Amino acid sequence: MLKTIDCGAIRAEHVEQQVTLAGWVHKRRDMGGIIFIDLRDRSGKVQVVVDASKTAEAFATAEQIRSEYVLQVSGTVARRMAGQENPNLPTGDIEILATAINILNTAKTPPLQIDKEANEDESLRLKYRYLDLRRERPQRNLILRHKAIKFIRDFLDERGFLEIETPILFKSTPEGARDYLVPSRVHPGKFYALPQSPQQLKQLLMVGGIERYFQIARCFRDEDQRADRQPEFTQLDMEMSFMERDDILNLIEELMVGMAKKVSLVPLTSEKFARLSYHEAMERFGSDRPDVRYGMELIDISEIAGQTAFQLFADNVRAGKPVKAICAKGCGGYSRKEMGDLEEFAKGHGAKGLAWLAIHPETQEIRGPIAKFFTVEQLLALTERMGAEPGDLILISTDVKWTVYKVLGELRQELARRLGLTKNTGLTFCWVVDFPLFEETTTEEGHYAPSHHMFTSPKRAHIPLLDSDPHAVLSEQYDLVCNGFEVAGGSIRIHERPLQRKIMDLIGFSWEEAEEQFGHMLEAFEYGAPPHGGIAPGIDRLMALMAGEPNIREVMAFPKNQNAMDLMADAPSHVVQRQLDELHIALAGRAIG
Repeated sequence: MLKTIDCGAIRAEHVEQQVTLAGWVHKRRDMGGIIFIDLRDRSGKVQVVVDASKTAEAFATAEQIRSEYVLQVSGTVARRMAGQENPNLPTGDIEILATAINILNTAKTPPLQIDKEANEDESLRLKYRYLDLRRERPQRNLILRHKAIKFIRDFLDERGFLEIETPILFKSTPEGARDYLVPSRVHPGKFYALPQSPQQLKQLLMVGGIERYFQIARCFRDEDQRADRQPEFTQLDMEMSFMERDDILNLIEELMVGMAKKVSLVPLTSEKFARLSYHEAMERFGSDRPDVRYGMELIDISEIAGQTAFQLFADNVRAGKPVKAICAKGCGGYSRKEMGDLEEFAKGHGAKGLAWLAIHPETQEIRGPIAKFFTVEQLLALTERMGAEPGDLILISTDVKWTVYKVLGELRQELARRLGLTKNTGLTFCWVVDFPLFEETTTEEGHYAPSHHMFTSPKRAHIPLLDSDPHAVLSEQYDLVCNGFEVAGGSIRIHERPLQRKIMDLIGFSWEEAEEQFGHMLEAFEYGAPPHGGIAPGIDRLMALMAGEPNIREVMAFPKNQNAMDLMADAPSHVVQRQLDELHIALAGRAIG
């Protein structure tokens, strides 16, 4: 062993003990005849004192060192002199009086400032991620992640779950455009696919009698990148036999509460998670991943608006289109520019315009481009309906309901951000349940699109509607939402072949396609498949929320950037022609050298 104790583990009880440390030079301060070194390893920092009058050889070595050199230091633990303690450091009461220093490795001047947080561009941090990882913040996040996953494993093991690894090389799905394909050298022209999720395999484990399965699963998705997506990600994959929806929801609540209490750096606001139907979530929040930490809910004002002289409102209400509004507290004094910015924001999410009314904080006069179309009685009824007070701003949208949901839901979140309603508020979880089984619109061919995936079970009472009114069918899908982010999705699955075939027929799978893609599952369902369901919480998103981080890249050891590129290793990259030849692959329009 090159060290006998960790830097951050030394305390006052170790005074007068001989220790050997190893780590990186965090800081070096030369005071003439004495050099102070802050030595750092993963556990923390400790101050090393090198006195020229006592250890000439060690002092000569200390004169050579620079930041990020790797050292081995031997010495005696001593108390710091009175008044020189550092209360902000766990090792701040003591220091190491060095007797020997060995330089294990030198270091160039880092392109990042490692001894403190700086505002470097993220691309620089990702290019030198191995240096960025030396900082306290990413190490804290990775430690949190380790502890969370250990908690998950212990929690599920105590409840009879088996951790089982499923294949990374599997069959491409019907959504093949999003698959990462892996060519087979020994089967020319054929491909494996990296799993977007172990969905089929975990259901087959239930057919196999495993009953309770989990996996810390790596998943892959080759889709257009968004700000907080990664091409490879980690989820807690779970599946359970002989459990109903509420059994699974209760289990996950217990898991999340226990994990948050054990490891989260952000506190829980409540140990009981609200349960909202999909319809309620959309009506109140304009989103199926509602942020319930603040109000500003969508309120239907169609009855009032339809009676006004504003023609658009009257026409839309007669046509069955809703008029909804949100009340932004304290925003009634917004300037013309600020209102213009809000209108442009609304248009960017599908609105044709943005109607508004502002209440003066003192005179209580109501102003706005549509105020003249309301009678005094209608304005009073509207402000009462909205719970609006002097100084508030009412934002109104009317269109087809999905546009209204989108516009006001996004405006609600944008205003909450501007008003600071989401800062330092803790973790607030809620469930969204009772999703429609299918999307509201059909494809050009007249087929139905599943709102979750084709293995999701319809509610038993709604199965007869599959023949008469599929759009009215609700499913056994459930999503867990935290602070406006979906952190888990799952459902009770279909476990009977006839029902699974029925769903496949509705979404447009021919018999031949179904047998080719899912014949193994359809056949498995004929051998006594048990009722089962599952869920897959996203580890990356949960860790970002529990660490109080703005994105998932901060809680991953080696993330890709927003363009799905590894800047450190320069991946993806070209390969040589010989590799392509071995895999029987020809690239269109470009030669590879």
